[in-house]
Amino acid sequence: MGTLRHRFTRTGNVIGVWLHHVARGHLDSGGRAQVLMVTSPGRRTGVPRSTMVRFLEHEGAYVVWGSGSGSPTDPDWFRNLRRAERSRIEIGTRGLEVRPEVLTGEERDRVWREVVLARVPEVAKYERKAGRTIPVALLRPVGAADPT
Repeated sequence: MGTLRHRFTRTGNVIGVWLHHVARGHLDSGGRAQVLMVTSPGRRTGVPRSTMVRFLEHEGAYVVWGSGSGSPTDPDWFRNLRRAERSRIEIGTRGLEVRPEVLTGEERDRVWREVVLARVPEVAKYERKAGRTIPVALLRPVGAADPT
């Protein structure tokens, strides 16, 4: 990612997380997009890192994807999530501990197509722009029944 674009992305994220805290979770996107704050340990430092990401609810879990607005590399938050055994999410004022499950193969493709693209078709442009497969994860609340 170009240096200037990278700075804007990071600055936007810092502002988004700050606004989430200042507003005590009472931010509204006007109904257009659901966002949550995900906090995962940094993959190198272990220091908790938070970011605001778009999500969709699906089968008792939260679907997130690492488009990075079409960046050629996976966003840092998703790389941290990939290594995390547990993460914390905040949706509005509700906080939950979750188990991240990064989807692969046919399962990833199915959720990408049937959940993400079906409900948020505009994200397809980011995959084309990025020239990579956009990673997808399910965030399952800790204590929720495992699907069989």
